[in-house]
Amino acid sequence: MTDHLAEAAPAGTSSNVAAARSERYRPHSAVTDPGAHADLLRAVGTGFDALHRTVELLVDHYRATPGGVGAEQFDDIDRRWVASQLDALVERQAGPLDAPRAPEARLGGCCRDHSVLAVAILREHGVPARSRLGFAGYFAPGYHHDHVVGERWDDQTGRWVRFDPELDPAAYPFAVDDLTRGDAAGFRTAAEAWQAYRAGLTDLADHGVGPDTPYAGPAFVHGYVIADLAHRQRCEVLLWDGWGAMAAPGDELSAAQLELADLVAELTVAADAGDEAAEARLDELWSSDPRVRPERFVETWSPTGRIGRTDLECRTTEWRTGG
Repeated sequence: MTDHLAEAAPAGTSSNVAAARSERYRPHSAVTDPGAHADLLRAVGTGFDALHRTVELLVDHYRATPGGVGAEQFDDIDRRWVASQLDALVERQAGPLDAPRAPEARLGGCCRDHSVLAVAILREHGVPARSRLGFAGYFAPGYHHDHVVGERWDDQTGRWVRFDPELDPAAYPFAVDDLTRGDAAGFRTAAEAWQAYRAGLTDLADHGVGPDTPYAGPAFVHGYVIADLAHRQRCEVLLWDGWGAMAAPGDELSAAQLELADLVAELTVAADAGDEAAEARLDELWSSDPRVRPERFVETWSPTGRIGRTDLECRTTEWRTGG
């Protein structure tokens, strides 16, 4: 750890500090608050099987679903608020969230929505939970797809357990409910991918939305380093939101942008490993640096082709193009 981090806490105190810090993830964020639909979340179990079954029933991936999704569902992908998602789901089919649904009664979305809904269910039950952004190497050989997973605090083991609610446990040869950390062939956070790039281990050309898209490479991952910090701070932005120091995919990163990503990545990796000083520095950076924290407005570059300015306080988006 470099010398800008304070000395680690004395042995024996780190697990207690981590448990105390996990409390911030117990209540809902503005995004995961279910509004009038809290009872629907409380009716869903908190075990992995229940979470997986429910979110898979509720959300069809707009890119991965065979045949695609319907027009109305395609517009769903810009529903960032869980309350809004639940409004649409209830309107399309009343009743329990874990009941079977016809395709037209589901939401169009992506991994972000699977994981944020799982986090919302856990928080509604009082379980500390958060979403994380990174790259998964288990969807296609030789490629690391951008991906969002969840983490839940386990009081018994005193650690964050990382899980992928989108995955069927029977279809993968590893524990999808307790993902291995730092595994390049599995899931690694955007911060871990960035550090591998800066160490010369990858050029990040194979880290992105998919090999059939231009959305990959250092500038793309740079944005995810910052967006993962937002999710870690309970600000569960859309994957196509932009603000502050984020570059557009394909841009050449400036020295200042490289330095910022290096700092955020180092602090994130250290904090994930239990370093309390790094955790405190992340909080300080988040609260004081507008380059990493979205304020009231963010730019939203929707996969629908629309480009807009989203007001996070009023929960509205003013679309400038495409809609």
